[in-house]
Amino acid sequence: MDFLANLLEMTALAELLAEPGKILMLCLATVLLYLGIFRGYEPLLLIPIGFGVLLANIPGGSMAVMTIAEDPNIKKMGLLELTEKYGIMNLLYYTLIKSGLLPPLIFMGVGAMTDFGPMLRNLKLAFFGAAAQLGIFTVLIAAVLIGFSPQEAGALGIIGGADGPTAIYTSIVLAPHLLGPIAIAAYSYMALVPVIIPLVVRFTVRTEELKINMKEQDRLHPNRYEIKNLRRVKVLFPIVLTILVALIVPSATPLLGLLLFGNLIKEVGSSTNRLFQAASETIMNAATIFLGLTIGATMTSTTFLDSQTLLIIGGGFLAFAISIFGGISAVKIHNMFAAKKINPLIGATGLSAVPMASRVANEIALQHDPRNHILQYAMASNIAGVIGSAVAAGVLISQLA
Repeated sequence: MDFLANLLEMTALAELLAEPGKILMLCLATVLLYLGIFRGYEPLLLIPIGFGVLLANIPGGSMAVMTIAEDPNIKKMGLLELTEKYGIMNLLYYTLIKSGLLPPLIFMGVGAMTDFGPMLRNLKLAFFGAAAQLGIFTVLIAAVLIGFSPQEAGALGIIGGADGPTAIYTSIVLAPHLLGPIAIAAYSYMALVPVIIPLVVRFTVRTEELKINMKEQDRLHPNRYEIKNLRRVKVLFPIVLTILVALIVPSATPLLGLLLFGNLIKEVGSSTNRLFQAASETIMNAATIFLGLTIGATMTSTTFLDSQTLLIIGGGFLAFAISIFGGISAVKIHNMFAAKKINPLIGATGLSAVPMASRVANEIALQHDPRNHILQYAMASNIAGVIGSAVAAGVLISQLA
């Protein structure tokens, strides 16, 4: 009997039964893994995050991230002492996440995989990517009014930018204790773009507006200016934009600077091909793995299971929906005064969820007119949304940090 008792004590079963909150978190981990594996919702991130939640909530596993709020002495610990006391996941979290390293690295990979060509050919449409940041600031104000601190409200509002790395980076700087729920909300809603965009469009856009054919509008109202040497412009664009943004919003430089650097090494061509492959594959993949696991490891029952988490999830959806509505409204206002009409679906893609938002908008347009292919136009607004969300994050950090 003593032997059996020792065996039971060695396992985590007794402690798990004594803490039902951990059981709920393990169930949440199972749901995230199911969505990522079997439903295909953002599998590159939901699977690592879900597995990180799983590891963090196994009693005695020493894989949960210990926050500074739980132990203020963490600030004084060296990395070796931190690892010995709280485990390797804390080493990864405080060196890779808390330092703010991984989100910019992921942005570098995103930049290396992004073609700014559609936006440069349709610069006018890029303004709708700016209008789609409306949800960020609307939810920020609402969150302050219901009791969140300005820093927490800023971290919550950035979910409306529909950009996971941007949301994570902003949370790290402004409200690190909310990192887990904000990351889950951001990536969950990004995965639900095929559901959320049609939902907002259904209640805000008329059928005749959805039938506006962009190619027909181009034929009736051709652009006055045409880029003659697109390749040269695509090489110069990331350099010039980095300088401009760094001068106007310096705090956006870590995110936007690496995004544009990644794009630059892609556009230069064969002479930087090795750098391009490293940024878009090796570094990007490694950063994604560690980002997902460590964020998941912050989500223990003590930090996740509270009413604030529910408010974050609800507020994140509101920010997402308002951002889509903001882009659509900007197009509607433009169409009131311009001869060349724009399909409101272009405004709906002002989110950063590239290229999923553009594909969803294109599918909706084709449902109403099989000849109305708007993908290249939607990508212009969509790519601008990536830049807009990074700039918005920089503004929030500079004002609230």
